[in-house]
Amino acid sequence: MLRIQQLRLSLDESKECLEEKIIKKLHIHKEDLLEWHLRKESIDARKQNDFHFNCCVDCKVKNEDTLLKKKIKDVTKAPDESYTIPACGMVGLSTRPVVVGFGPAGMFASLLLAQAGFRPIVIERGECVEERVKSVQEFWEKGILKENSNVQFGEGGAGTFSDGKLTTRVKDKRIYKVLEEFVRFGAPKQILYEAHPHIGTDLLRNIVRNIRKEIQSLGGKIYFQSQLEDVEIQKGRLEAIIVNGKRIPCEQMILAIGHSARDTLRMLMKRGFYIEPKPFAIGARIEHPQSIIDKAQYKSFAGHPRLKSAEYRLTYQASNGRGVYTFCMCPGGYVVPSASMQGGVVVNGMSEHARDGENANSALLVQIRPEDYGNTPEKAIAFQEDLERKAFLKAGSNYKAPAQLVKDFLKHRPSTVMKSVTPTYALGVTPCDLHDILPSYVCEAMEEGIKGLDRKLKGFAMDDAVLTGIETRSSSPVRITREKDCLCVGIQGCYPCGEGAGYAGGIVSAAIDGLRCAEKIIEIYHLEES
Repeated sequence: MLRIQQLRLSLDESKECLEEKIIKKLHIHKEDLLEWHLRKESIDARKQNDFHFNCCVDCKVKNEDTLLKKKIKDVTKAPDESYTIPACGMVGLSTRPVVVGFGPAGMFASLLLAQAGFRPIVIERGECVEERVKSVQEFWEKGILKENSNVQFGEGGAGTFSDGKLTTRVKDKRIYKVLEEFVRFGAPKQILYEAHPHIGTDLLRNIVRNIRKEIQSLGGKIYFQSQLEDVEIQKGRLEAIIVNGKRIPCEQMILAIGHSARDTLRMLMKRGFYIEPKPFAIGARIEHPQSIIDKAQYKSFAGHPRLKSAEYRLTYQASNGRGVYTFCMCPGGYVVPSASMQGGVVVNGMSEHARDGENANSALLVQIRPEDYGNTPEKAIAFQEDLERKAFLKAGSNYKAPAQLVKDFLKHRPSTVMKSVTPTYALGVTPCDLHDILPSYVCEAMEEGIKGLDRKLKGFAMDDAVLTGIETRSSSPVRITREKDCLCVGIQGCYPCGEGAGYAGGIVSAAIDGLRCAEKIIEIYHLEES
């Protein structure tokens, strides 16, 4: 295969036009082009009056070696990006490996173990996705929260109720494996080539269910509403786990618990797991009309049928030394109730695949350092919990969210009504002053950041934009420390994995880490059980 970079498509040209461009680029006849597929497509909006797509294609041609010798600009041999499951190791396992948690990290770890013949046992504290959707809807409509099955916990993890972004800054050969598996289980094929691929919560739910069925068809067992309550460690080695009061012998366990399993983290600390505090971020969701974002990003091309709802990713360095940045931007999306703790308010963002909602929203976050909360993992978790309780109380102790207009936030005055931007938070918002909830150094950085980001994205600081609080779970506040072989420090048989363990920051990076941890088991062991 050849790879051709920098093929240009105007907004009015279809993808089918690429075939003619490939032939022209390579100076070949049509019959010499045997096959081709789009590998990457990104919008080039650097020139205000010249928006177009830059495309990368892989193609199979006759006389490939001859063409390579010509050294045509932007034409190279396509790299081999195929994924191969490692060969099983020589050490026998008498018990099936256990995967704790069935979010992206746990799903892909389980899937790979199943594909390698290990028939994993998966335990997930939440419900299967069909029942989980009902529980989440009940919370969003009535404020009835199930602490073990909600936006944070349950089949698919927190990513199931999100925008379903598949972008990552991680450079890893496993990325294409993850994307191809998503497509195999129902994702649209364009995620394989889009520069900013996403699936959407409406499609993710079926994909998650399909992955579950595949694992089960390969001999894996998945137990929902099953919580890891304790672990037995003997002489530095995992011996067994306690799930719903039942002891299960266990030699190898992947801990993909997610970033909200605070009770599990506290249990692990008691059992001697080395857990360290780390930087994270907190803030609020900022909500604008999607039309404002489209106009700011696309200028006169806003509304063109080939352009999707516009996105942004912005950063700013505040004068107090804090980084301010947008995170998990949801075009045409919704701010969603995301609590998993009774008496706490947490917000997150979500979009469906079409991204056709009226508003755009994004987390607006400020960096938090370990010294801010006392530099221990216990205090990191308590810091998050205290803020979520304050938000709950400030908004009326009924799971409504505290909200404030940007104009009022910048002027340090409480909002009393929302105006032209209608908040999308399902349980309703309580106008107030977010300065009464968030630490002063966070508010100072956010105020400066909003003004600074408005210079990068016109309209970001619009008076009626809504800040809905609070966002505390963009990443884990702690890291379960592991060695280079992905094993816990000082504990054989335990593999901390994914976002909750502090090794990922989104769906794809978590899935990659799940594959990585599963590979470590596969490379050393084989399953002896008949």
